[in-house]
Amino acid sequence: MSYECILFEQSGGIARLTLNRPERLNSFNVKMHEEVREVLRQVKADIECRVLVITGAGRGFCAGQDLGDRTVAPGGAATDLGLSIEQYYKPLVLALRGLPKPVIAAVNGVAAGAGANIALACDLVIAARSASFVQSFAKLGLVPDSGGTWSLPRLVGYARALGLALLGEKLSAEQAEQWGLIWRCVEDAEFQPFVDRLAQQLAAAPTRGLARTKEAIYSSGGRSLEQQLDVERDMQRELGFSADYAEGVTAFTEKRAPRFTGR
Repeated sequence: MSYECILFEQSGGIARLTLNRPERLNSFNVKMHEEVREVLRQVKADIECRVLVITGAGRGFCAGQDLGDRTVAPGGAATDLGLSIEQYYKPLVLALRGLPKPVIAAVNGVAAGAGANIALACDLVIAARSASFVQSFAKLGLVPDSGGTWSLPRLVGYARALGLALLGEKLSAEQAEQWGLIWRCVEDAEFQPFVDRLAQQLAAAPTRGLARTKEAIYSSGGRSLEQQLDVERDMQRELGFSADYAEGVTAFTEKRAPRFTGR
């Protein structure tokens, strides 16, 4: 299937989604939202797909919303931005978090506004050293959206979250790694090979176990320790009957590498 605003390919259990509006720093318009939503549905349903990599074409990862794509009412009054969030950004962030397989954000350049927070909605964020993250909302009189006000304090604490959100200053990939905002900052020359190796590693991993790990960690904030222990018990009970667990135990006893199928 051909797309206007994205590129999509899949092989070897790895799905690769590239935001492809480089002339607009891969900012989102309605068409891009629609195409990304369709791809996420496809990836979720495809049992042969075991990891998703999201990146950007050209020199940027994503600059968030394409402000030029918004309909402007007579007199210059902007349309309801809350409606845009409800229709597009909220479903996108929830789909990424709820995908029952790992999602890698390969941040190849600037990730600004909603683009930064969409990256943070992924499970593992890998950034090239030349990349940067910008919470640019304050400079437009807005609040961080796409989950920014939720994820930032949980990742870096209130002091740093407020500094990033109120000042809108650029944060380097190196600093983002040091602060715990992202998983890894990688030299530009090693960026793509690193992402490829990580995707291959996850594609060969026990997918059901990884999906339950995502679910357990992301939902833990609203539970007590006792409640979370019950969640872990129930998930271990389920996964203990999986084919991948049986293979993992067999491979361990036979002193060989496991051959997981994701089932």
